[in-house]
Amino acid sequence: MSVLTPDAVKALWLSVQIALLALPAYAAAAVLLGYALQFGLRRPAWLDALITIPLVFPPVVIGFALLWLLGRESLLGRALQLVGVNFVFTFPGLLLAAFIAGLPLAVKTLQTALQTHPRVWHEVALTLGRGPVNVYLTMHLPIALPALLGGLLLALARGMGEVGISLMLGGNILGRTETLSLAIFNTVTTGDYAQAAWLSALLGGFSLVLFVAVRLLQNKELAKHDVLHPG
Repeated sequence: MSVLTPDAVKALWLSVQIALLALPAYAAAAVLLGYALQFGLRRPAWLDALITIPLVFPPVVIGFALLWLLGRESLLGRALQLVGVNFVFTFPGLLLAAFIAGLPLAVKTLQTALQTHPRVWHEVALTLGRGPVNVYLTMHLPIALPALLGGLLLALARGMGEVGISLMLGGNILGRTETLSLAIFNTVTTGDYAQAAWLSALLGGFSLVLFVAVRLLQNKELAKHDVLHPG
């Protein structure tokens, strides 16, 4: 008898696919939103609040809101269906759930690092004729790279462990929209604790590896901060 059932293997592969697609999406969004929050907008409080919502709202509430917003009976849902896009009970819905759940960690980690950079650096670079986007991409981002990478790993761990939003938006359909975290929930519900233990070990081990990587990046960021801000 195999350690993992065929359905569990499908759930694992589905989660791997989501992770591979979510990671570059986190990176692109974090870089863009980090610039908008720190340099691009004069009063970014509304955007900051919007990004932070997934950290403070219950996941099932966010999932229900997305289901209502993107469902087949909503105006937006109908418009998306006309162009062949459907987020409800589909793989794109699971990807969207993971993206929304993990994005705040990627953005807030980068934003915090950018806020430690002396403002005079930015102003001096601008007086030398460099554009704000160029300064951001060639000066601020390289310095904040360890923080960005750490935020991406945290976002990935959060996205892989997402249950509430995925359950509401993806539908938890066996073999189709059942992710690794949902498979753990399902196996516990059906009383298959042995399978739940194996799946939990996989997800927990993956999260532990990410945690160690984040700690190493944090130590590197602290060392860099000590060099930039001696005393």
